[in-house]
Formats: sequence, C-alpha cells, structure tokens
Amino acid sequence: MAHPKVPINVDPETGKWSTDGLPMIYMPRHFFVNNHLAVEATLGRELYAKQLYGAGHKSAWDWCEEESITHQIAGIDVFYHYMKRISQRGWGQFTPMHFDDNTGSCDVRLEHSVFVEHCGTDTGRKLCYMYSGWFAGSLEWVGQATNRNYSLSAHEESCAANGAHQCLFYVRPA
Repeated sequence: MAHPKVPINVDPETGKWSTDGLPMIYMPRHFFVNNHLAVEATLGRELYAKQLYGAGHKSAWDWCEEESITHQIAGIDVFYHYMKRISQRGWGQFTPMHFDDNTGSCDVRLEHSVFVEHCGTDTGRKLCYMYSGWFAGSLEWVGQATNRNYSLSAHEESCAANGAHQCLFYVRPA
C-alpha cells in the first residue's frame, strides 16, 4: 500500500524545514521521548500533563486555522486532515471514531504511539496523555468554524503502554 508523501521543503540558506509553509523540526524520536520523560520526572506527571494540555490545545487550534486557509478546507474536514497529518509525522496512527457534530464529542483511537513503541507495553501507566489537548483544541476549532462553539475536555481513557490493545481518547463536552 502506497502512503501519501508529506511535502517537506528545506530552505538552502537557513536549513529550516517546512511543510505547507509551516516551519518544522526534524529529530530522532528517542531524543524527543527521552526529553519528554525527563521533563515529566522533574515537574511531576500531573503538572506536566496540565501544561502539555494547554500548549497542545493552542497549537492544534492554530494549526487548524492555518491549514483551513492553506488547503481551503472547512469544518470537520480540517480535523480529519489534522489526524492524517499527525499520523504521517511519526506520532502514531490516529483514527477518529464516533464524531458527534451536535456536541463535538469524539473518540480517537491511537495505534503505534511513539511513547508506547519507545517505552513498551508493560509500563503500568498511561503514557500518551500529551495528545489530549490536541484533540480538544482541534475539535473546538471545528465548533467555532461551524458556529457550534464547543467547549470540550479530552482524556486518555486507555493506553497500550498499560496493557490495552490500543490507546483510546475520549473528547466530551466540558
């Protein structure tokens, strides 16, 4: 099965990478995951998760705003495009399920998470919480763009690092 290519442009003068005009950073995933785990150990999981949720929410909102303009797509199509793009960038394979356009509720399945593949399936805890804010932020953007103005909260319901078959996230009204 052929996978769609992600367009990567490298500026020959600055070395900056970009995709669809969005600046990107390319690094080994062990570098990212090891840094992520070090910050979690220093701050504590609860505080770190709260910080990641807010930053991820804002980043997802901003990404959706820019991509809707760049690709001339709207509404829920932007969310599906977001799931496709993050799946193409090494974070894991994200599958949105059960979207409710009246409430913004959605379940998102994640397989091959970068955190699970790095740490294993028997860590005894959920590792993929970093993504929660991404889902709430992108779906709240959809709500704003479709005049539904969702107020959402997302959490990792189950994680493959804690023995589940796959990671599962619930996005629900706050």
